[in-house]
Amino acid sequence: MDPEFWLQRWREGRTGFHQATPTPQLLRHWPALALAPGSQVFVPLAGKSLDLLWLAGQGHRVLGVELSPLAVAQFFDEHGLTPQVHASRYGTHHVAGEIELICGDVFELDAAALADCAAVYDRAALIALPPDLRRRYVRELHARLPTGCRGLLVTLEYPPHEKQGPPFPVPEAEVRELYGRDWTVATLERCDILAQQPGFAAEGVSALETVAYRLAKR
Repeated sequence: MDPEFWLQRWREGRTGFHQATPTPQLLRHWPALALAPGSQVFVPLAGKSLDLLWLAGQGHRVLGVELSPLAVAQFFDEHGLTPQVHASRYGTHHVAGEIELICGDVFELDAAALADCAAVYDRAALIALPPDLRRRYVRELHARLPTGCRGLLVTLEYPPHEKQGPPFPVPEAEVRELYGRDWTVATLERCDILAQQPGFAAEGVSALETVAYRLAKR
């Protein structure tokens, strides 16, 4: 998928994937990861998610990566934060308190950039990618996370012929195939959310579920 697709969506304000409140699955299941205070959490394709603030509020250091400069600027502006800015080989870093957002290509992060990440949180990254990039995302990027890293993954499932993504449906079998080589995968929750997503129903989607997984890197 061309990065310009996402940059254009942010420029046009077509960001229906942005949520006005923290993700319910995050609130319900994050405590079960039992991270130590001060642990660093990696959030790929972070957008301007309120989940970043929630994670920081739990005492974590948050490392988010986002392609769109607009999304990064809006995150800090909307929350009255003035970040310190510096550049590195990974992109432009914006740091305010316990939150660091790198404006850059998430695939450019290496093991050194992710070495301190005790956890990864993915609510909008895997489902934003078509199949070929999903494989690269897990097999390349997640391979750079340290052994023992824990994770919370939230996906969507719907009949793939009923809607053109993104967001893309990622069935449980694919999740287990993608992650199973290096990660232990446990299904935490499966919820029917079609009634809460009228936009999907308007596009002709007949069934819609969100699924939450706990991950642990072996």
